[in-house]
Amino acid sequence: MPQASSVRRRIRLIGVLAGEWRPTWPRIRAMIRYVLTSYVALGVALWLLPGVQSSDVGAVALLAIVVIVVGAVLRTLLLAMTVVLGSFGLLIAGVVLQVVILGIALAVTPGLQSDNAADVVFAAWIATAAGAMINWLFDAGSEDAFLAQVLGRAVRLSAVDGEQPDRPGLLIVQLDGVSAPLLRHAVTAGTMPNVSRWLRSGSHELRDWHTGLPATTPAGQAVLLHGDTEHIPSFRWYEKDTGKILVANRPGDAAEIEKRLSDGQGLLAYDGVSVSNLFSGDAPTRLLTMSDARLPSAKHGVAAYAVARSGLARSLVVFAGEVVTEWYQGRRQRLRDVQPRVRRGGVFVLLRGVTTVILRDLNVSIVAEQMARGAPTIYVDFVDYDEVAHHAGPSRPEAVRTLDGLDDVIGLFERVAEEVGRRYEIVLVSDHGQAQGATFRQLSGATLDDTVAALVASTPTAGPVRTPAEPWGPVNVLLTGAARSDDIVGGATRGLMRTKVEPVQAPGDVQVALGRAKQPPAAGDPADVVVVVSGSLSHVYLTDEPGRVDRARIEQRHPELVGGLARHPHVGAVIVRDGDDLVALGTDGWRVLADDATTGGEGTDPLAVYGDRAAADLLALDGRENVGDLVLLGCHDPSLGDVAAFEELVGSHGGLGGEQTSALLIHPSQMRVPVADLSGTDVFEALRTHQRTLGLREDEAGEPGA
Repeated sequence: MPQASSVRRRIRLIGVLAGEWRPTWPRIRAMIRYVLTSYVALGVALWLLPGVQSSDVGAVALLAIVVIVVGAVLRTLLLAMTVVLGSFGLLIAGVVLQVVILGIALAVTPGLQSDNAADVVFAAWIATAAGAMINWLFDAGSEDAFLAQVLGRAVRLSAVDGEQPDRPGLLIVQLDGVSAPLLRHAVTAGTMPNVSRWLRSGSHELRDWHTGLPATTPAGQAVLLHGDTEHIPSFRWYEKDTGKILVANRPGDAAEIEKRLSDGQGLLAYDGVSVSNLFSGDAPTRLLTMSDARLPSAKHGVAAYAVARSGLARSLVVFAGEVVTEWYQGRRQRLRDVQPRVRRGGVFVLLRGVTTVILRDLNVSIVAEQMARGAPTIYVDFVDYDEVAHHAGPSRPEAVRTLDGLDDVIGLFERVAEEVGRRYEIVLVSDHGQAQGATFRQLSGATLDDTVAALVASTPTAGPVRTPAEPWGPVNVLLTGAARSDDIVGGATRGLMRTKVEPVQAPGDVQVALGRAKQPPAAGDPADVVVVVSGSLSHVYLTDEPGRVDRARIEQRHPELVGGLARHPHVGAVIVRDGDDLVALGTDGWRVLADDATTGGEGTDPLAVYGDRAAADLLALDGRENVGDLVLLGCHDPSLGDVAAFEELVGSHGGLGGEQTSALLIHPSQMRVPVADLSGTDVFEALRTHQRTLGLREDEAGEPGA
């Protein structure tokens, strides 16, 4: 019975997809390409094979026209049949249908003669196979085919797994790095029609939430998934107790961090699914999650993704297109002398393709499958915008265009929910925003490492600027997950990496100790200062001094360090302990940070340019574990919104200034959210409360729906 139901639903879906077809430019271009490849393949085949003759040079053209007319009628049906047949089924169907079409066309087309009818049939088969292979490569990479594959597989799985629960599910989609102001602009500009429809119809509401410091993905997901606001002071940080630098997008480090965050009652604790996140939210099912890096297994039905299910052809074709696009856009920035900008060549060209094509398609396939299986709560992170914005700039056209693709993904998830028979409420969140600006190195001519080295009388290490580590996260989790697999892919990956399950170390993942050591320097060494940067936020540590070191001790050890950084024109503020006070120092003044804004200061307030919440955000950061002895903010120009990053990123986050701390929440209108200004903790509690309302979560007493 379930099998019959599945067939009926797939047949209905074919009709729906065919009925929704409209002659868009991409589809028209595909039609023209289909015609040309078929004509060329047919002409060459008929010309090469002996025994096939044409009495009229236009006969082949006429034959091609007949093929075009018949093929145009069947083409939409062929793509819709992907729902039933899958991507390789599309290839087989294409061959069979084109043979039928050519057989009819050869019978009715004058001017074609053959001494042997088998030659004509053989020619038709060769032309059909060649044309079908070429067209399949492109068709399997089209959005139409991908949509059909995802929907078709979801329908099949939902039928196999039986009836869906009556209560709705909850799908939480994280738009990594998208600020609330940017999303508002995208909606009004028509870039995100699905989100616009939600907001204008009243089905959803848009709210801002304030991230505070640090404005990073690790801190954002720690609070959204675990409710934690204590353990993460930055994207990467130094720990004096262990003498190590932890980097949140290393699988091993992420696992260690999650042990500190988890209390067993995270957002996804009750049969939830974590997809492509840094932390799991205590989800029992963790796929592409950095803290438990593993690829989907056969148990979850997507192990064959790279071979067939989500379309190897699509990934290869679109990946190649994304690489070319990035090369062109980077070159255009250089030719137009767009400022500020950073170098966009090298490995980033490939990383963008991995992030915005391979990882996105894999995420979509996994989420659709989990929806079909009836997972109660799913949380997935899409890093498309964040990745491109880091290198192109958060307000640049190529970064904003990624929102169009993300909106398509959101629309696809709506369609999947309709087809699998379980109502999913969809919530959109982001973890932080981004700010644009020239880098510290571009402005000052030296890296922050070298600047600090000069102030502590240490010899800076010459050499190239390190590649920022954040873009390597998807590669880390994909390769580490592959290495942990038990199948042939895992064995090959382990051989390639020459390791069993060790995480990949990206160029930016080494410890930064004034550009030198991978281990903490010895006491008394002038290089006993470790500089750890994360976007526009930096922590500076004296490695041989236990605990937090105050200003007097730092100046005793390194008399020029604090004052030199405070006077530096491209350091916005230096935060340091001064006795019992926390003090912000700038080029022309200082102030004491306290709940009472009137407490102590002199000259120009260095935090004034960062807004009214800067002091409170820094005080909150000061309460986190492993904060640096000095905390540095990149300089900020409020007139342009520019913020200087300590990494080579034209779009950055982590510190203060611009839209870094303005994250978004788009929730169903029936979901109860506090009226006051939202913090990450407020969002976390609102989501957990909504889970209880939907019957997806048990309280600590074990009572459902409480």
